[in-house]
This record gives sequence, C-alpha cells and structure tokens, in this order.
Amino acid sequence: MSKSNESSSSLRSMFAAIVIPVAFVVAFVIYAFVLGDPSHFQGGNPENNPVNGDIMGIIHKGGIIVPILIGMLLLVVTFSLERLFTVAKAKGKGSVEGFVKNIRGFLASGDINAAAAACDKQQGSVANVIRSGLGKYKEMENEHALDKERKLLAIQKEIEEATQLELPMLEKNLVVISTIASIATLMGLLGTVLGMIKAFQALAQAGAPDAIKLSTGISEALINTAFGIGTSALAIIMYNYFTSKIDGLTYGIDEAGFSIVNTFAANYKEK
Repeated sequence: MSKSNESSSSLRSMFAAIVIPVAFVVAFVIYAFVLGDPSHFQGGNPENNPVNGDIMGIIHKGGIIVPILIGMLLLVVTFSLERLFTVAKAKGKGSVEGFVKNIRGFLASGDINAAAAACDKQQGSVANVIRSGLGKYKEMENEHALDKERKLLAIQKEIEEATQLELPMLEKNLVVISTIASIATLMGLLGTVLGMIKAFQALAQAGAPDAIKLSTGISEALINTAFGIGTSALAIIMYNYFTSKIDGLTYGIDEAGFSIVNTFAANYKEK
C-alpha cells in the first residue's frame, strides 16, 4: 500500500506541475484569440469599444489581469474535477456510513473474516485503512509474546499508519484551490485599481475627457472586480465542500478503528 500511495502522490504532483502552466497558457490564448477577436469590436478594431451587447468584447476590455483570472478559474475547475474523482475513489463502492455500520456489526458478532471481505468489496481509502487494522487484529490474535496493552497499541499504530498513508492523497492539491480562494479577489482588486487609474487619466486630460479611454478604464475596473470575486467565491465553495467530505471519511475511519480496538479488547477478556 505504501508503494501504491507513493506512486499516486508522484502522479498528482506531476499533474499539478503540468496543469498550472497549461491553464495560464490556455487562458492567454482565450484572451488574445477568442475574446480579442476583431469581430467583437466596432470597426473590427480591438482598440475600439465592443459591439453593443457583445459579452466577449466587454470581458476583453478588462485588460491584462483578465487572462490571469481566467487561468485561476480554469485551475479551480480542473482541480475540483480531479478532487471529485479522488474523493469518489477514496469513498469506494457504496455509502461510507453504511459500510462502517456493517463493519461494526461484523465486529460485534466476532466475524472478522466477513469484515475483511466487506473491505475487499467496498475498496477505497476507508476500506484500505480498516483492512489494515483487521489484518493486524488477526495477527495479534496469534501473537503470544505480547500482553494485552501492547497488542492494543500495535493495532492502533497500524490503523494510524494506514490513515497517514491515505489522508495525504485526499488532501493533495487542495492547497491550490485554497490559494486561489485567497488571491483571486486580490487580483481582481488589482485589475480594478488599474482600470480606475486609466479612467482618471482620461478625466484629467485638458479639454473634453477622452470618452473611449474613460469607458475602457471603467470596464476594466468592473470586469476585474466581477471576475475576481466570482473565481474566489467558487474556490471557497469547492474547498469547503472537499474538506467536509474528507472530514466525513476521516470520521468513518476513526469510528471503525475505534470499533476494531474495542472488539479486540472485549474478546481478549473472554479468553
């Protein structure tokens, strides 16, 4: 299990290292060639105002911060999909709550083999940890050199070590989502400030203000604000969603591990 988790961790690190630069390259391509297509602007010139009602042209007027925010949005979506797949795989087949309930039932009846078979059927991170605990349980039943307390500690240690191998896989790449949740709003604010600078520069000109520069500056300010807040909000929602799911899996592991230790302690007294 250790080698499998090390391999999975390496693949996920490579995934992040590849996806992050690719997302920003794709974002700049979208900004330059899709949003910046001349058909979205009056007279076919991107320097002019967008065609009335053309959303893509309006977004393009948000300036150089827009592709950075698009890149962040792409990263949130990509890593959210990757985490959805990982959490679903860690959960295994069927409900974790129902699986843990079944394990507790098997343990209560002393049917360790049935509990192990249920782990093999369920699969996933929770089942892997419980399967390790059950394996140590059976090993300690045949161990005569240790006393009861040491056997209980050995089972607890096995469950803890298995949990430490599985949990990093669940939490991997969440730092990307949490980081974007923190900085997307700040990037949007930076774009807003740059847009307002341009707007005030247009107003500060001698004579009549430059209406095009003024409208461009205001558009840049508002678009970056909207993009930054929207991206940050999505990242916060997804981060909280995944942390709650991981907490649920962790609780299931703790509950089953507690039942394994208690069952061994109870059965040991009967011998």
